[in-house]
Amino acid sequence: MTRLLLISLTIFLAELGDKTQIATVLFASDRENSAWGVFAASAFALVLGSALSVALGTLARNWLDTIPLKLIAGVIFIVIGLWAIFENYRGA
Repeated sequence: MTRLLLISLTIFLAELGDKTQIATVLFASDRENSAWGVFAASAFALVLGSALSVALGTLARNWLDTIPLKLIAGVIFIVIGLWAIFENYRGA
């Protein structure tokens, strides 16, 4: 139970301020969309994305054990951050 709570908390914190939440806020602010409809569509999309991630992670489990995943994830986040900074100064 503690492990599931930790996973839930980690994913919740990682999603805060994510583009997904911003898009959900924008859809919900449109008067033509019902709040419950936006909630249902957003929840379905997140569940589908999570299911795909879990399926891919499960399939790649043996291969991924040999790779330093935290290092790779850190490098990817740094690259994305540098790309965002570059795009900001480029005027995009």
